[in-house]
Amino acid sequence: MRKKDKGLSAWQLTMMALGTVVGGSFFLGSAVAINAAGPSIIIAYIYGGVLVYLILYALSEMTVANPDSGSFRTFTAQVFGPGAGFVVGWVYWTGMVLAMSSEATAVSILVREWFPNISVPLLGAVIILGVTLLNLLGADKLSKLESGLAAVKLLAIVSFIIFAILLIVGLFPGVSAIGTGELQREPWMPGGFGGIAGSMLIVIFTYAGFEIIGLAASEADNPGKTIPRAIAYTVVTLVGLYLITFLVLLPLIPTAMLSEEVSPMVAALNRWGIGWAGSVLNIVLVTAILSTMLAAMFGLGRMMRSLAEEGDAPRWLKDQKDVPYRGILFSGFGMLAALGLGLMLPSVYLFLISSGGFALLFTYTVILATHIRFRKRNGCPPDGKCQMPLYPYTSWFALLSLIGIIASIPFISGQAPGLIAGLIMISFYSVIYVVIRNVGKSQVKTLSSHGMIHKNYRVRAAEEFSEELTTDKKAPKKDKINSSGCQCNRNLGPNKSKIK
Repeated sequence: MRKKDKGLSAWQLTMMALGTVVGGSFFLGSAVAINAAGPSIIIAYIYGGVLVYLILYALSEMTVANPDSGSFRTFTAQVFGPGAGFVVGWVYWTGMVLAMSSEATAVSILVREWFPNISVPLLGAVIILGVTLLNLLGADKLSKLESGLAAVKLLAIVSFIIFAILLIVGLFPGVSAIGTGELQREPWMPGGFGGIAGSMLIVIFTYAGFEIIGLAASEADNPGKTIPRAIAYTVVTLVGLYLITFLVLLPLIPTAMLSEEVSPMVAALNRWGIGWAGSVLNIVLVTAILSTMLAAMFGLGRMMRSLAEEGDAPRWLKDQKDVPYRGILFSGFGMLAALGLGLMLPSVYLFLISSGGFALLFTYTVILATHIRFRKRNGCPPDGKCQMPLYPYTSWFALLSLIGIIASIPFISGQAPGLIAGLIMISFYSVIYVVIRNVGKSQVKTLSSHGMIHKNYRVRAAEEFSEELTTDKKAPKKDKINSSGCQCNRNLGPNKSKIK
């Protein structure tokens, strides 16, 4: 890949990360997490923010040391071997494809509020095709478009926060002060710690996408300084916006009234007679989700190019241009296939979000495990700039936390199919790698065997030809041949060696 003179800035990377993270999983999927945890969803999001902080700084240390376009997939291959890199690269790609198919489904659900007769599969397919084509414009143009869309969605969140505060303090016309509202009538932890554990898959999923900072590192301007700065901006913005949003949302509506069919923000505003604001917010939600899909496709195309360059994907997916056209188009077709698969199940959105969430949790677990071994082997990045605070305790804390979240998935209603799909993904790609490796070894062995046979045949033929030239006793000009035979033998010596 050719590197441009000026790469992406910290602000562009931050807006691209926010564009990937803040999408349908937050605006729509967070309703599932709130239902599971109740008001204690605040604890879940603080906990999730801490984990994201640790994962990002683990990724940052490795990225600063090696700003490869393969990011964590490359680091995993270097630390745990090519097989681990192969599996984590493909599982991540598949998880993001499933996740973005859930985003396309979310957009279709939102649009059906205005056009009830519209086909969800058809609209979802059109959205995926549009996102794929827009990504072919390249990193510079896409980052500008993404910055604009990310700004719109951030403005929408800020607007909701302002509306909610006005309702809570009684400054909204025609509505008396709500105060703590529903928080007075709901237990803080209705499901206990099990409810918080049950919400964590969706919570982490609403943070998912921040790893695009690592995937875009090879196109960043001065990665050593830009990447850590972009990570700090991203973590502070995400955690701050999420916490404030849920703090002002919870007084407005009972958590039991929320479902994945309607955005919690829209439901809360509609409950207090502000339907017009909910409709406007719905429009913004559509642009927000499209923004997420655009930024995610950016990372998917580059991950596929990295896999192809390492020989872990079909050779025809290799692309030496700045824009990985083939990887982007292949990822688009993958999203269409995932959308079709999800439509065969009764709860399309929940399946896609849970299976995609599992794949991303697996990826983040591998990132932390890789970082622990990376630090043991290499120490701090160049110039000795360690970023992970309280290493190795924080790394192990985050790693064990993610393993615990994955282990709790079977006990959460509706999320078991996602776990099963995730385990199938890991097993499938592990088997594929073993088959490819064995077939490759077999081909090398066969080719080597054919080469030796061919080499021996050429040697024997040369020797027989030499003997015929030098031992023909019936030749009438024996002396002449013998005198010239010395020269022939001298000439054949090098040739014979060359034949061998």
